[in-house]
Amino acid sequence: MNIVVCVKQVPDTATERRLRPGEGTLDRATPDGLINELDEYAIEEGLRIAEAHEGEVTILSMGPAKAAESIRKALSMGADKAIHVVDDGLAGSDALATSYAIAQVLEETGFDLVITGSESTDARMGVLAAMLAERLGVPQLTLASKVDIDGTRITVRRVSDEGFDEVEASLPAVVSVMEKINEPRYPSFKGIMAAKKKPVRTLSLADAGIDADQVGLAASATEVVDFAARPPRQAGVIVKDEGDGGTKAAAFLTERKFI
Repeated sequence: MNIVVCVKQVPDTATERRLRPGEGTLDRATPDGLINELDEYAIEEGLRIAEAHEGEVTILSMGPAKAAESIRKALSMGADKAIHVVDDGLAGSDALATSYAIAQVLEETGFDLVITGSESTDARMGVLAAMLAERLGVPQLTLASKVDIDGTRITVRRVSDEGFDEVEASLPAVVSVMEKINEPRYPSFKGIMAAKKKPVRTLSLADAGIDADQVGLAASATEVVDFAARPPRQAGVIVKDEGDGGTKAAAFLTERKFI
């Protein structure tokens, strides 16, 4: 089984993130980069499926050169190989442009199953899996909390507001997995050493057959029109209870329309 897991390098959520003046795009050069936390569940699920069905896991990542660090970590977890799409022309691509670029690569490499995380921690869009499935013309099974494969049939337990739904489709397909679907493994020392020798294929726009006019900031369908720094946190209000603390607290909450 040919399994492709999409992985994104994102700024560490513990650091302060900034937007570039004039562009409104996230500054990825300053903060420390790491694998999108929710993509680690996708990697683990891909590895488990591969182990159960004699498959091969390919990591697919689109990002700057420093994203290679995250790719190597994914390989050290157990993935077999990787593809890194890196080109200055990709900078500023929104979800729509990103889905186009990744779909172009997937069309060329082929796949039985594409797995993504539910969303990225930097953009919080949560639409890539659906966009990929539409571009590739295959079923989408999103927000999966459990994945089962029987031959060419795939069944997922999909999280919903009422509980969960069971959704079936035939392979090839695109799946996005939820947090806590599994417990991502830690890279072992052996895995870290082995990752150094695993193949990583680097592709430019031309290599991947990606039309430069359909990616990048200028080609993106969405843009940040304006932004401002969050104002400093102000001191809170202290309510001294002199027998009327409850009344004061209620008045405070009412004034701010919490109650």
